[in-house]
Amino acid sequence: MNLKQKFLGAAAILALTAGAAAAEPGLIIDLGGKFDKSFNESAFNGAQRWVAETGGEYVETELANEAQREQTMRRMAERGANPIVVLGFANASALSEVAPDYPDTNFAIIDVDWLGDLPNVRQIAFSEHEGSYLVGMMAAKASETGTVSFVGGMDVPLIRKFACGYAQGVLAANPEATVIANMTGTTPTAWNDPVRGAELTRSQISQGADVVYAAAGGTGIGVLQAAADEDILSIGVDSNQNFLHPGEVLTSMLKRVDNAVYDVFSAGAEGFEAGVVRMDLSNRGVGIALDGFNEAIVPFSMLSEVYAAADQIVSGGLTVHDYTSDDSCPVLTF
Repeated sequence: MNLKQKFLGAAAILALTAGAAAAEPGLIIDLGGKFDKSFNESAFNGAQRWVAETGGEYVETELANEAQREQTMRRMAERGANPIVVLGFANASALSEVAPDYPDTNFAIIDVDWLGDLPNVRQIAFSEHEGSYLVGMMAAKASETGTVSFVGGMDVPLIRKFACGYAQGVLAANPEATVIANMTGTTPTAWNDPVRGAELTRSQISQGADVVYAAAGGTGIGVLQAAADEDILSIGVDSNQNFLHPGEVLTSMLKRVDNAVYDVFSAGAEGFEAGVVRMDLSNRGVGIALDGFNEAIVPFSMLSEVYAAADQIVSGGLTVHDYTSDDSCPVLTF
């Protein structure tokens, strides 16, 4: 190595050290875009809340295709971002390769809990089945036909977890109800296909469904729009989507990805804690949305029963089956 190479190498090390000393957090947004009004946007809102409260800055990247996953993580780590929040289970494999190569960089990944003991990785999982059970109860109670439906995004165990929890809640409130469930596709494009989401919704309506729950990322926008066009109720997901069609969105199953991102950013590199974290009903990681856009269509009697069920789930008196625990659902066939 000549003198110039040594100098450049030393300069690079100094630059990275300086970046680490004044590290900004990073956010890697999954396919579908940060303004999907659902999962990604919830994460973005959490980052923006941190900015508003602290005046801090963060690094942000939106994935455009599958091939970018690993290289995006490496580039963000190399520029000194710390901690880095990665959105979505599809990034798990790449992160398991990247994290060991950057032991001084802390990573948090959303919707993952199976990566084992990685000392610089925080794995954040949600009990989506619990929140979905509650909105399923609401769907059954609001339905006039006795038939309700579900539109999922990509057909993966996580989305089946939503659907299974929903169906359990529906049948708990009305054992005679019928639940129709469809997935949008088997590739990542299923997260951003509102046209297909609308088509599936109209098909479900033709089969008698008068309440539809969407757990499909950007595809869900098409589901909610089709439901409003056909004058049936819909249920949003992840972010509070009640405002999209006031008086026609029964509720939204809140998945507080915003809180997960906010908490990691707030802890920073110094306060970062690795390990598995679960966000559920007990810590308000999931829940239902009630606001001025839907309170007129949610009667007190419905709320009372839903809140009572939530209390039972938290206390352990009621167990909602988690599809991902054994890849099966006792009340719904996929």
